[in-house]
Amino acid sequence: LPTFNIKSKHFATELTGHNVNEKDLKGQSTIIKEHIDNNLEVRKILMKRDVKPEELPASEDLKKVQKRLDGENKNVLKNGKRKEVANRK
Repeated sequence: LPTFNIKSKHFATELTGHNVNEKDLKGQSTIIKEHIDNNLEVRKILMKRDVKPEELPASEDLKKVQKRLDGENKNVLKNGKRKEVANRK
């Protein structure tokens, strides 16, 4: 999912948690309804602002990001060791 979608869903979830406490909501069906309603309201806001979540480009694959970061970390470590060796000479 694009980060934008994840953040939107996270916001709706946080809103649900807040409302569960503030409104003292009880029971699974009541809380599920609250969560669905919050997701629908967040979607309405996005659509009103001409943001269509299903049309957002996909985020970079997490495995690819992790592989790139691992490679960058290796390079940093190698370069750090080279500098350390050069400083000793």
